Amino acid sequence: MKLSVTTLGCPEWDLDTIISRLAEYGYDAVDFRGLMGEMNIYKLPEFSTNVKETLKKITDAGLVVSCFSSSARLYTKTEEDQAKNIDEVLNYAKLCRIFGTRYIRVFGGPIGDAGRTAATKLAAKNLKELAKLVRPYDVKLLIETHDDWTDSRYIKALLEEANEDNVRVLWDTHHPIRTLGEMPATTWALIGKWIEYTHWKDSYKKENTRKGHMYCLLGKGEMPLSEIYNTLKKNGYDGYFTLEWEKKWEPSIEEPEIAFPDYTKFMKKLAAN
Repeated sequence: MKLSVTTLGCPEWDLDTIISRLAEYGYDAVDFRGLMGEMNIYKLPEFSTNVKETLKKITDAGLVVSCFSSSARLYTKTEEDQAKNIDEVLNYAKLCRIFGTRYIRVFGGPIGDAGRTAATKLAAKNLKELAKLVRPYDVKLLIETHDDWTDSRYIKALLEEANEDNVRVLWDTHHPIRTLGEMPATTWALIGKWIEYTHWKDSYKKENTRKGHMYCLLGKGEMPLSEIYNTLKKNGYDGYFTLEWEKKWEPSIEEPEIAFPDYTKFMKKLAAN
């Protein structure tokens, strides 16, 4: 079991703290989604002028970078938005080459009042462009089950429309269940052959909250985590199990000093059962 965690969960930690803590807590990798308030980390010295030093620090700690999680959204209404996507994804592709990372996460993005068929065609067009641009870097783009593309039927249609061999799926194991009631067996039946990366979180229903639920430590909520894990194991999944602890967006949840080590203990216990 390969364990990773996104930096969304530790928005106040600097790079050295991230590296030392993840090594201490038993992680294999880190998934970069921002650093010290900057979401586009390639703008920081740690990932530009000092990138070789950063690579050495991560490697010396026995870690790798499992993914660079971009903010790129495939459904765009203007050429300017797609140009921003291209710039962001290409900057991450260059970092992938340096760090030996195979994956860049992208979103489908909200489609507003656009029809699903038209939205799928436009998102697929943009996806094909991005996929071709990153192919020389030996990178795969991961579409997350997120926002208006949480339903696996929509992800499947997008993948089939784009038909690019370096596009795969990041299965956020929480969103389809919590927002749609789509259970793991259904998700796998529809898009399992494309799933190469997973996000993990747990939650319980709570009224009068922004999302109608509250994130919690794994095993303390209502997600069928054993069922999800067994679905993956049965089907030969060998990718990362990545904690997405949304501390940056939900500051009231537990601190990373609690959530991060709790996750590695929970997942190792899950795998042992």
